[in-house]
Parts: sequence; structure tokens; C-alpha cells
Amino acid sequence: MNEAMIKTDAEIDFMRKSGKLLAQVFKMLDDFICEGMTTLEIDTQVERYIVDVLNARPASKGQYGYQYSLNSSVNDVVCHGVPNNTHQLKSKDILNVDITLEKNGYISDSSKMYTFATTSPEAKRLVKTTYEAMWKGIQAVKPKATLGDVGHAIQKHAESSGYSVVREYCGHGIGKEMHEDPQVLHYGKANTGLVLEAGMTFTIEPMINQGSQKVKTKKDGWTVVTRDKKLSAQWEHTILVTETGFEVLTLRDDEKAVF
Repeated sequence: MNEAMIKTDAEIDFMRKSGKLLAQVFKMLDDFICEGMTTLEIDTQVERYIVDVLNARPASKGQYGYQYSLNSSVNDVVCHGVPNNTHQLKSKDILNVDITLEKNGYISDSSKMYTFATTSPEAKRLVKTTYEAMWKGIQAVKPKATLGDVGHAIQKHAESSGYSVVREYCGHGIGKEMHEDPQVLHYGKANTGLVLEAGMTFTIEPMINQGSQKVKTKKDGWTVVTRDKKLSAQWEHTILVTETGFEVLTLRDDEKAVF
């Protein structure tokens, strides 16, 4: 086991602070995002808020040569959607906003789905089921559980609802770097894989497709879409393994009453 996966109490405190700031970004977006705007407008607003209001840094900007502060994935975009000023959000769309934030050298990572006035019941069901699947995975987290337990819980919930789990992309360890060990698959067999220990921090971020699990990357080298052009949804939180279970470091206020 890589000892670097285990964070110290001081590191965990820094990650809590980063996670709370990121939750504030989504609270701001809940009142900001609306039909008719572009994803580039959302990106601009997020960067301003992180830098000017929170005195933090959008960790995605400049990472691997990426030029924006977030990923914005609309409809059949699975992940890594690049903000643009060409697509104006429509009342039937679904939108994933994926943001990383760095404060005091430590990074948090979270994403949230947004629906609109005439988003179809079928699309809303996909969004809801994906959220539930993420929480099934989170609730499997505790010391001596395995990453296979996490992936199995997610896969079971998604597939029992008639959906497929994207295999090419996964959650990841996180801390001073955006992507650390371990890799967190969103499918798998219970009682297999890395055994979890208190002090580990990683993301759980299932991508669930309405149709086939197959995906492809567009010519821009970033944007991943479903091959069958059916919808895809994703939710994400940064998780700490505690002595007794888990702590969601990026938990939003609207989630606290439920979880």
C-alpha cells in the first residue's frame, strides 16, 4: 500500500477547507445557471468567483494544457466537455459542471448535474439514478472495505435501473495533486481490490449512460461523448475515509439534511 495515500491530520484539515470552498461555488451556481446562457459564461463566472471571492485557484486551468476553469458536459457528453460560446443552454438540456479548486496547496474536486424547465422525465430519471449510484458507492466507504465494494455498489444500482457504467474513466486519489493513487473504478466485484484505510482521500464520480457504455473522444482531444448519442450523467464528490466510515469533503448545504 502506498503510504502517500494516507493524509495527515493537517493535510485533512486543508482538504476540508478546500472542499467547503468548492461547495460554495456550486451554491453560487445554483442561482446563476439558467437557460439561454453559454457554458463559457459559466466558466467565466466560476473563475471570477474562485479567484476574487474565495481567494483560491481553479485547479483545472493550466492542468495538462487545459485552458478553462471547469468541464461543462451537455446531454450526450460523458465528461471533459470544453466550455464554449456556441451552445446556448436549452430548456430540455441536462448539464454537468465539474470543478476543481485549490486552496493552500490542496485540491478538491466535485461535479453536479443541472436540469431545466422541459428536461424530459427520462433524462431526469437518469440524473437521479446517477446521483443515487454515487451515494451507493460513497456509503460503501469505510476502513477495511475495498474499492471493489465501492465499484460494485455503483454498478449494481446503475445496471439494475437499466443503465450502463462508463469503464474508461474513474475516480482518483486527490490531495496536493489533482490525480493521485488510487484509481477508483465505478464497477467491480465486492471484496476485491485495494483495502481502504482511514486517511485516504479520493473522488467517486460515476458516469452513467442511458444506452451503451461505449464512448469516443471528439477531435478537440478533450470532449468525450456516448457513441450512440444517448444521454450521459455524472456526479462527483471528494471523500475522506474516516476511522468509522466516510466524510464527504465537498458536501453541499442542500445535501446535509438528507445525508
